[in-house]
Amino acid sequence: MERLSQQIKFICELDKLKRVQRQTWLMDGRRQENSAEHSWHITVMAMVLAEYAPARELDLARVVQMLLVHDIVEIDAGDTFCYDTAAVAYQAADEERAAERLFGLLPEDQAEYFRGLWNEFEGHETSESLLANALDRLQPILNNYYSGGKSWQIHGIAKDQVRQRNRIMGDGAPELWAFVGDLLQQAVDRGMLKD
Repeated sequence: MERLSQQIKFICELDKLKRVQRQTWLMDGRRQENSAEHSWHITVMAMVLAEYAPARELDLARVVQMLLVHDIVEIDAGDTFCYDTAAVAYQAADEERAAERLFGLLPEDQAEYFRGLWNEFEGHETSESLLANALDRLQPILNNYYSGGKSWQIHGIAKDQVRQRNRIMGDGAPELWAFVGDLLQQAVDRGMLKD
């Protein structure tokens, strides 16, 4: 029963991810999304867009698992606005502490497995983690574009900032990165993003 008790405690803790508000707005611009919504969205995106990964053999189930756990740390660390350089400087340490606590709620074998997925995502070394990171970057770009650039405009973001922040997409999904290049230029042309 101790194992089940630990698992239920972790599951209850996960509910808090629904309260973590992100800077990204829903595509209809009505409200900001939460981190649980973001994780669900990119997980389904993986199922739809996996064919754009350059790797011939890809473990899609592992990509999905990484995407489901990668933002759990935001329960403690919060969502760091990616263009806030001061906050980003502390992000890794905050998320590391959060990973230790949150995954530590699980039984040891599961804690090790979940932590391994999180570490792989953060490491950007495997084909699976590169695709997962590409999709994690693509989703907010799509949301920004289809909301009329809402978050970009609120924060005065420029095209070069978006390109610099998301360049890892080129490693995980080069075709999607090329698509993003076109999308960003359209956003500039339509006044949604500073040039």
